[in-house]
Amino acid sequence: MAMPPPLRAVVAVLHLLALVTRPALPDPNDEACLSNLRRSITDPGNRLRNWTAATSMASCSGFTSYLHGVTCNNGRVYKLALPGLTLGGSLSPYLANCTNLQSLDLSSNALSGPIPPQLSALFNLAVLNLSANRLSGPIPPQLALCAYLNFIDLHANLLSGTIPAQLGLLARLSAFDVSYNRLEGPIPALFANRSDDLALPRFNASSFVGNRGLYGYPLPPQRGGGRLSVPAIVGIGLGSGLLSLVLSFTAVCVWLRATEPTTKTPGEEGNVSHLDY
Repeated sequence: MAMPPPLRAVVAVLHLLALVTRPALPDPNDEACLSNLRRSITDPGNRLRNWTAATSMASCSGFTSYLHGVTCNNGRVYKLALPGLTLGGSLSPYLANCTNLQSLDLSSNALSGPIPPQLSALFNLAVLNLSANRLSGPIPPQLALCAYLNFIDLHANLLSGTIPAQLGLLARLSAFDVSYNRLEGPIPALFANRSDDLALPRFNASSFVGNRGLYGYPLPPQRGGGRLSVPAIVGIGLGSGLLSLVLSFTAVCVWLRATEPTTKTPGEEGNVSHLDY
């Protein structure tokens, strides 16, 4: 029996709605991302107790998340926020597998080790907050490949080396903080000389303070500018004084030797004195 046209239209609409609202299947890349992150970090406060193998495998169902700190969008991990949980360990390079991730906040923990350069694969990443940890090593220049980054906060870590000049090319970057690390060298001109014509925000000194080896606008120029430090000046002064004293003493000795009286008479040379008894 043929279905009436109005009924066929209703069935078609219902079928279309079912397709649209069907939860997306968990992504295997997200599972690798989250399960490896869980293995690489420690959780002394047991705040990630629901991060089990089963929930990591099916972390998202549509817009529903089954993991603490994870926000989902159409079945994919969209946001990962685990700040202030006293987490230890290190950052897993498998974070790069969360390819739909737009916000990563692991701030105010006790994470150590390097920032994985593999994070450059997070092409949709807009927010990166790894501040107030114990991260060390250089800032990966590969982060410049995350073209949508508009917020980078790496302050209060143990990062060393120079600030990658490539990061100054991020056109969307509006917040940047690397203060209180162990960075050195000049602040890249691309951070200081952003063009007003292109409406690129500039960054003030608060973004860079607390790095003893860092210099250049908006911080003061290189310390010393070729001048010697106070300890060096004192050392040179003491050394110069000692050298002058030695030279003066030597000159006096030479002068006294040169002016010693010579009263020998001719014929006395080589003769032995005769003593009268």
